Amino acid sequence: MTTENISHIFKIDNRRQFENTDRSEQFIYTNELLQDTQTKFSAVEQSPFEEVAAIVPNTDDETMECSTFRSWTIGLLFTIIISIVNQFFFFRLNPLTIGSIIVQVLSLPLGKIMARFLPAKYIRIWKWQFSLNPGPFNTKEHTLITVMANTAYVGQYAMNVIVVYRIHYRQTMNHAIAIFFLISSQVIGYGLAGMMRRFLVWPAPMIWPSVLVTCAFFRSLHESKSEDQLNNISKWKMSRRKFFLIMTLCSFTYYWLPGYIFPLLSAFSFLCMVKPQSNVFSQITGTYGLGIGTVQLDWNSITAYLGSPLVIPASYHVNVFIGFVIMAWIIIPIVYYTNVWDGKRYPLASSNLYTTEGYIYDVNSVLDKHSYLNETAYIKRGPVRLGIVFAITYGASFAALPAAIVHVVLCYGKDIWRQLTMSITEAMNEIHAKLMAKYPEVPEWWYTILFIVNFFLACIVCHFGDLMPWYWMFLCVSMAFVLLLPVGIILATSNQQIGLNIVTEFIAGFAMAGYPIQNVTFKTYGYITQSQALLYLQDLKLGHYMKIPPRRMLFAQVIATIISSVVSYIVANYLIIHIKNICTELDVQWSCPNIEIFYSASVLWGAVGPTRMFVKNDVSYYNLLWFFPLGAVLPAIPWLLIKRFPKQTWLRLIHTPIIWSALSVFVPAPAGNYCTWFFVGILFNFIVRKYDHDWWERYVFVLSSALDCGVAFSALVIFIALQNQNINFPIWWGSGGNYGDGCPLSHANYSGVIPHYPSS
Repeated sequence: MTTENISHIFKIDNRRQFENTDRSEQFIYTNELLQDTQTKFSAVEQSPFEEVAAIVPNTDDETMECSTFRSWTIGLLFTIIISIVNQFFFFRLNPLTIGSIIVQVLSLPLGKIMARFLPAKYIRIWKWQFSLNPGPFNTKEHTLITVMANTAYVGQYAMNVIVVYRIHYRQTMNHAIAIFFLISSQVIGYGLAGMMRRFLVWPAPMIWPSVLVTCAFFRSLHESKSEDQLNNISKWKMSRRKFFLIMTLCSFTYYWLPGYIFPLLSAFSFLCMVKPQSNVFSQITGTYGLGIGTVQLDWNSITAYLGSPLVIPASYHVNVFIGFVIMAWIIIPIVYYTNVWDGKRYPLASSNLYTTEGYIYDVNSVLDKHSYLNETAYIKRGPVRLGIVFAITYGASFAALPAAIVHVVLCYGKDIWRQLTMSITEAMNEIHAKLMAKYPEVPEWWYTILFIVNFFLACIVCHFGDLMPWYWMFLCVSMAFVLLLPVGIILATSNQQIGLNIVTEFIAGFAMAGYPIQNVTFKTYGYITQSQALLYLQDLKLGHYMKIPPRRMLFAQVIATIISSVVSYIVANYLIIHIKNICTELDVQWSCPNIEIFYSASVLWGAVGPTRMFVKNDVSYYNLLWFFPLGAVLPAIPWLLIKRFPKQTWLRLIHTPIIWSALSVFVPAPAGNYCTWFFVGILFNFIVRKYDHDWWERYVFVLSSALDCGVAFSALVIFIALQNQNINFPIWWGSGGNYGDGCPLSHANYSGVIPHYPSS
């Protein structure tokens, strides 16, 4: 690789130039880095990105098998177990989710046990031959197991449609239609993802921060002590494995406090507690208000909405926090306390819908016996009202997508065109891509056929299942495809995902007004198609880093998806048939809170529709539509300033899509989440990175993985051993009251009234 090649790789992502060390810059222009014996990587043979070079080995053992009897047995076993457990508890009042980190930990001893006791015997089935025990359990097998388990962990979004269709809208659905609905809604995305590999997987700047955490986990547990010592020239000598185990144990132990004993630590509004009787003070300082003076001492809460703060550059934290301060601490107070949209009548930050009188809006009261909109009842009840923060969150969602498109066109347009016209050999010119070039790539036509088959399957499902006119599939899938590249670039570089859920609901609400099932079906095929494509691209990057043959990845993903879909449907169908009053208020333990939220959204966007919300409404919510052009215009401003003032390097750090993306989860994310997330990120990715770079390089991604692991296992133990048995910790001051933050009036309106449902 020449100096010019490396320079070009760095310039592809002009948003990340500032993150490379001075020595990297020195090499690009003078080659003097080759003389630096203290450098942590070889500029010719390592990734040009420090985060990747610190975690991902620049070697590959081609003799290491990944598609083995062990990996398929363990992978499919966990796929089935996760599908059963997660789907079962999905209907419960307190849902339990088994995450992929738990599978990663449990599969390691299982793999080692199989490697220890299975005979090294070859089995022949037709033309195929495989060994029951090809040798020690290895990293590649572990990775393939994780990829299969991921398909079950993310769940079956289309299951929401099936359950709402059968329970709330009282319709029947053919079993084959339901299963093909589940499968097609996911596998379509795999086809689209395969077409985007040259843009989102092969280029070095597409680092996928969350994937690096998984790589750190694998390296911590599989790298031997001798290998760790050989590769370590840092002053910090503790092995990654030992550090991981210690921090996992600490995380597991500590989470018992916020997770069970001392819930207030998850949302500690310490300023609010000074004067909790004041309405305005509570709204300003409460975790669920504007969050001034709020601290979250709970890793699970910190990462719940914005992801791990340890894995992205400090500049992204600054972007998010500045955007948050401008919106939450300047614009929103002005809008709310000047009573725009009659906002004082409702709580400041709430995801509930309200009546004009300030009551919580009962969507069931405006529906007929078939769960469709009753116009007479709707006129009597009145139009829907939103809290100020919730309304502006919709605006941020509207702005995020055009911002991403314009940002990518301006900042990446030339490089996208260059990647498009390159051959595969030219595109794969970075060290990890070169190592992966030894394995046969999946031909483009495989992905094309996969997409076409599932697209037509989806059309058949929509038509014969009476879910949606089949021709709308062209629009929703086209949206997913067009937006996949800009959204994927943002996710791959910043770990912030811009969802299509709000926009797809919005478009379907105009196109198919009055038809809630059609609305959520359109949303599923638009939003989930892109979401699954991003998940598959993320797994492809994991395989890229861990050197998993691409064809093995495709087979593992598709087969695990099909099995997970069938198993999940069997479990859901059994529960719907055998649990009386499931997903109703008559059985609290089986009240399906997630389904209720999904159902309410189907009523709001499908039955009521955006026309009544944004056009035929006496409150000017239509002004939120201005966020669409606003989102498109703002990225052009720093881009033009960079052209005019090229020496002002700080202008390159402005990233408007990240700002909008973070603000689009303001509801349900509490305001207090942004502050703690920002300070943790700055602590590790600016202060520690600058003043103890060796520690940051060696441990920061391992720390993120260990904290995730400890919390996941602690939450699982607490749920199974205590909460599922209704053994709750005694209520005390540290419980945080009814809302968990010790600041109840932050949930009240300007007059101090906490809204409730009308007595009717």
